[in-house]
Amino acid sequence: MKGLRYILNSGKNSKFLYYLRGYTSQLVPACVWRLQRERLLAEIARRDDAAAIRERIDYYCPLNAPRVLPETYPTIGEQRIPKKQKVYYFDSREVTRYFDPSLRWALLPGDITYVPEVPSIVKSRPLAEDVSNSTLLKMDKVRHFIFVDDPLPWENKKPMAIFRGKAAGKQSRLDFMRMYFGSPVCDCGDVSRPGTVPPEWQTEKKTIREHLAYRYIMALEGNDVASNLKWVMSSNSIAVMPKPTCETWFMEGTLVPNYHYIEIRPDFSDLKERLDYYNRHPEEAKQIIANAHAYVAPFFDTHRERLIALGVMDKYLQFVNA
Repeated sequence: MKGLRYILNSGKNSKFLYYLRGYTSQLVPACVWRLQRERLLAEIARRDDAAAIRERIDYYCPLNAPRVLPETYPTIGEQRIPKKQKVYYFDSREVTRYFDPSLRWALLPGDITYVPEVPSIVKSRPLAEDVSNSTLLKMDKVRHFIFVDDPLPWENKKPMAIFRGKAAGKQSRLDFMRMYFGSPVCDCGDVSRPGTVPPEWQTEKKTIREHLAYRYIMALEGNDVASNLKWVMSSNSIAVMPKPTCETWFMEGTLVPNYHYIEIRPDFSDLKERLDYYNRHPEEAKQIIANAHAYVAPFFDTHRERLIALGVMDKYLQFVNA
């Protein structure tokens, strides 16, 4: 019963509705989408924010010279619904359906924390000096792109942090749990499968709304990025984390420490010190929240996001099919 209650009230996106929309979209003939491509791409140049859109396109797709894919790579038209990782099919197809099905591309599904050998479409990439082979697309968005409407003011929240997540197999999260489980600084709990972490760590999942009762929410990287970072930054709580090592469509690499989130050391040793500081300086804490809200606001514009995604795919396909 508790599990069902969590599912109904988790605050997360409905996977049922996501897949329903995905399968339903298959019924629309591909030519309908392709007929719209040139009009939508031309719209970018006419917009007042054309420069900002182009900047994001170049950020996501840092290719600056042709890198033609070998014929061993599949074409867009050969894309089929896989048995696993269907979200990468549906999310990428929302963009690829606008383009010539004979064009070749390389899609790497999953949590990618390395730079591929050939120019590839990825959900995530490392924050490295040269990521020209990693073109970001907004994928696995049913899990990663959640935003909230938080009516609870920061000052009315519990003056501590909360962490709920899976630590099994994730060294940094294991270190965090060993350091802060049972501490008054952070309400820590692990939701991994039984037998994978110390049993005393394990606890029930909390809904997003239950997380928002706390002033600070830990956004700790797992396999790649912290998947809760988007909804935390849209709330009246503050994300607390070490400097990111990976990024997605959310452009975690552009986040400014102690401006968009509270940065702590990679070994988490200064967590109490940092939280105590902002509890004593509420105006600075509220400014971080305002900055975070301003950062997430552009992602709410679904039409603009579609134009950017089309621009990214158009640039990528031109370079790898030159």
